[in-house]
Amino acid sequence: MWPVGDLVDDTAVEGGDGRYRAELSPDWEIWGPNGGYVAAVALRAAGVHARHRRPASVLCHFLDVAAFGPVDLRVETLRGGGRAESMRVSMHQQGRRILEALVWAVDAGLTGMAHDDAPRPVVPGPHELAPVEELQPEGAPRPRFSFFDNFEERPVDWIPDWDNRPAGSPVHRCWYRMRPPVTSTDPWVDAGRLAILVDTFQWPAAVRAHAGGTLAHIAPSLDLACRFHRVGEADGEWVLVEARSPVATAGLVGGSAAVWNGAGALLASGGQQMLCRPAPR
Repeated sequence: MWPVGDLVDDTAVEGGDGRYRAELSPDWEIWGPNGGYVAAVALRAAGVHARHRRPASVLCHFLDVAAFGPVDLRVETLRGGGRAESMRVSMHQQGRRILEALVWAVDAGLTGMAHDDAPRPVVPGPHELAPVEELQPEGAPRPRFSFFDNFEERPVDWIPDWDNRPAGSPVHRCWYRMRPPVTSTDPWVDAGRLAILVDTFQWPAAVRAHAGGTLAHIAPSLDLACRFHRVGEADGEWVLVEARSPVATAGLVGGSAAVWNGAGALLASGGQQMLCRPAPR
């Protein structure tokens, strides 16, 4: 097994009084530091600063591509109350503004009306599906980006010959389990894990709408909006991600994603806009 990152250590922040510092790890690379991972670091800073312990939502604007290494974060409380508080998280690196995020946190003891009309897609469970390592042809190269080393994958809709695939529905569905498993009980660590899953797989969904071969474009995220419906309720290590990209037009690629636990409860949902640009040579 090759080395992998550790979400708890790789999103840790140090500091206080609204000023924090973190180290972006190369174990989370996709075209640079993965956007969801950067958002997870911002969430950890918000969690240290927050009076309330339950993360409710995050809205990120990705303003520049960070380098792997130290980043500075400043957290400002925009509104604080007995039930909820709003915070702004700013991330900088060597004078460059990397990210601006708005985060809501709420009282962990809140109660109110309850309903759930978000059924999990009817798909085989993770133990009924083969791991991606068994599905890949013998001798296939490891993933191009280190980010994917951090997950075990059990694809629901596997495409055997990816390079010669026909154009299809822009939907990505897969079970994921982090390695090593996240054992932290910190709800802000769990929110970061969910933000990574919501963020990452909308581009793989979009790609499925296009026939195989080398794509002429990439699509870095402009933003990420993530709502945390349940934190600390993963109900085991495996979670199902369904990502969709219903529209790509005029240089923008839109997407949405949702994450369910093994018991069928919706943990998080969100979406993003991606900026379509020529792929590097």
